[in-house]
Amino acid sequence: MRLARTLALLCALLAGAASASAQERVSFPSLDGAGNAPLVLTALWFPVAASPAPAVALFHGCGGAFDRRGELSRRMREYAGLFNRAGYHVLIVDSLTPRYETELCTQRVGKRRVTQSNRRLDALGAVAYLAERADVDAKKIGLVGWSNGGSTVLAATNMRHRDVAAAQVQPAFAVAFYPGCEADLKRGYEAAAPLLMLVGQSDDWTPPGPCRALAREASGPKPEIEGYAGAYHGFDGDAPVRLRKDVPNGVHPGQGVHVGGNAAARRASSKNNS
Repeated sequence: MRLARTLALLCALLAGAASASAQERVSFPSLDGAGNAPLVLTALWFPVAASPAPAVALFHGCGGAFDRRGELSRRMREYAGLFNRAGYHVLIVDSLTPRYETELCTQRVGKRRVTQSNRRLDALGAVAYLAERADVDAKKIGLVGWSNGGSTVLAATNMRHRDVAAAQVQPAFAVAFYPGCEADLKRGYEAAAPLLMLVGQSDDWTPPGPCRALAREASGPKPEIEGYAGAYHGFDGDAPVRLRKDVPNGVHPGQGVHVGGNAAARRASSKNNS
């Protein structure tokens, strides 16, 4: 089954999936850090009963893993429940709190204190951590990310990065929701694992064009890409589309970006399983 159809099957379950409830706070070293003093990351672990079982690491967008009340965001809770129901352990990685940040969305690219290099090393640390757990099937580890976290997934599966190529364990699959693709397109993308990118055709924050070019020009397993007409950034949510003028980046810097759900895009993704 194609990766797109596999994910569509999971997405079809999302509407009826309860948020994951049982969770444990865990910590593990990122590969980011000097010498013998790596940064220690915190994460939330949502296990399933089976052991060993496949596992997936989830990577938040620029808004972080938590909402304004300090609780795990709805998107993260719902997808944790979704993957748990599908038989996957879930690891939700927090790249911001350990670095004393709460969000990156309002920070200009190039001036962010938490960079894609930092987050790539977090993802590599997460894969290594999962592979060492006795309850995880090390041959069935996936990476899924949204927006800035989607870009993290791209970087962490790009063999053109030396640290990715040197990793002892590579993920079995990767999914990137509306990632920014410019950096890895410029570097050249050589896939370490099958990759699916899900993009909105009207996205004016992380436009789909560079992702389509990356899919065409990539070496290794050819990435799959699914685009949704009329869909903006965050199309898999259910909040109405709004203009975020506080975001300085995007296709038209300084003019804001559109963010919000698209019901048609959600329905279209489920049809991929037919």
